[in-house]
Amino acid sequence: MGTRPHVVVLGGGFGGLSTVRALRSVDVDLTLVDRHPYNTFQPLLYQVATGTLNPGDVTWFLRSVRSKQKNVRFVQGSCEEVDHDARTIRLSGGEIVQFDRLVIATGVAANYFGTPGAEQHAMPLYTRSEALSLRDAVFSGLEEASVNRQYDDIRVVIVGGGPTGVETAGALAELRNKDLPVLYPELDPRKVHVTLVEMSPHLLAPFAPESREYAADSLRRRGVDLRLSTKVNEVRGDGVVVGDDGEFLPAGVVIWASGVTAPEVVSKWGVPQGRGHRIVVDDHQRVQGFDGIYAVGDISVGEGDRALPQLAQPAMQEGRYVGHLIAAELRGETLPPFQYKDKGILATIGRASAVAEVKGLPRLKGFPAWVIWNSVHIVTLLGNRNRLSTMVNLGAKYVAWGRTHNAIVGDTEPPELDSPAEERPGIRGT
Repeated sequence: MGTRPHVVVLGGGFGGLSTVRALRSVDVDLTLVDRHPYNTFQPLLYQVATGTLNPGDVTWFLRSVRSKQKNVRFVQGSCEEVDHDARTIRLSGGEIVQFDRLVIATGVAANYFGTPGAEQHAMPLYTRSEALSLRDAVFSGLEEASVNRQYDDIRVVIVGGGPTGVETAGALAELRNKDLPVLYPELDPRKVHVTLVEMSPHLLAPFAPESREYAADSLRRRGVDLRLSTKVNEVRGDGVVVGDDGEFLPAGVVIWASGVTAPEVVSKWGVPQGRGHRIVVDDHQRVQGFDGIYAVGDISVGEGDRALPQLAQPAMQEGRYVGHLIAAELRGETLPPFQYKDKGILATIGRASAVAEVKGLPRLKGFPAWVIWNSVHIVTLLGNRNRLSTMVNLGAKYVAWGRTHNAIVGDTEPPELDSPAEERPGIRGT
């Protein structure tokens, strides 16, 4: 590090990397900080959790950014404290990093909304390790159920009807319908249930009514048990309590896809927080009340709790804007307020089934929307190797549909015959 202005970027996700790349040709020194050594492509994590993609397909080594940008270094760690007077941050390993400009792009974590037992027993799906844990729980449960067949039913419950919940439910239903009869002949697919619980009366809230209805119908056709207008009252180790009548749904795996909040550590950084404890920014993405500190992506929320969709495109556009804004400020200039250019929203339900509301196109559903969904996600992945690997793995699944039943799995413990129910991993039922 030299005497040039020092920009520190916290978070190597969509927003953080977009900021770093926007400063590629600017006369600054950059430090990129992330608790993981890799970027995670979160929109495809459910494919890892359901055995279609390798975890390496959706992760990208953050130090690789230096291959095309020499003014940046990477430091692995989590920010524990921000000293606004000294203009420093303290990392989890004890390192103190000075900054002239600080960009916060750490992303968010699962929001359990105070639901009893949810944090202890439900499985979120926002990181690579969480996707792998979920995958192992599902396949461990299937192995267990194939040996201990005294249950009447076995079940997975997904909480939340947004894109993550819908896509995960669709993938699990297709695993049950297409692969279970071949891979697990000991199990009766009719007794393996995929249940999606959503508190609002419809799925995919940001979408148009016709897209919502199509998604719900597509899931029902795949045999997903939809519980709309239904609240989760409690999550237990063996299932969930739902609805006004307190119905208990036995389940061995409960997937939590019902909203996000800022990580708890943000409250120690001395920055203003709004809805979901996200960091409040002005119309230039500057943290309210602070000079030279910015927030982008899911961690940020506009003044008055104005929030953009928690998607890749807003984060990338905000990160790129802040990079250009910093460059302009160093020249003694400024930029007009940030304006989000909405390119549309996508969600897939399964093979040849998706909804797409893209700017400049009519609303699409079914196979055309599914092609757009696949194309956009593959193009947005970081690294040509990841794009190629994802195309191969998705192609092997969808082109050879009905002729291949391979799944990408990890290590699971061998099941024990007649082991006590409370000690059995994965999917349990009644």
